[in-house]
Amino acid sequence: MPRPVLEEALLHPAIRDLVACLHADTLGEVQQALARHAVVVVGMAQNPFCRKARKALEAAGVAFHYIEIGSYLSQWRRRNALKMWTGWPTFPMVFVKGQLVGGADDVARLIGSGELKRLLA
Repeated sequence: MPRPVLEEALLHPAIRDLVACLHADTLGEVQQALARHAVVVVGMAQNPFCRKARKALEAAGVAFHYIEIGSYLSQWRRRNALKMWTGWPTFPMVFVKGQLVGGADDVARLIGSGELKRLLA
């Protein structure tokens, strides 16, 4: 089932460019990392789940690229643009070969089941 997104036709023409370009630099940074790295973790400072995801990947011997975007009190608008883009509500966002696989608990399950190694093979 596709995720509901407000149709462009329902955006007033005066704001369409603003909506389309909002934090394009942040999205571009993440998209470039996805093109260059098999595993990308997008997180934020002070978030224990971001640390948990990185530690799980390190313990499993999985190389990853980490992008940190602000902390709880800073750069929340940039992180919000990523939430809107992916539909994923929390951080970290873990991507494997360009596919969003979820957060810290989700990546831990993939590691535990052996699916992460299959995805990377």
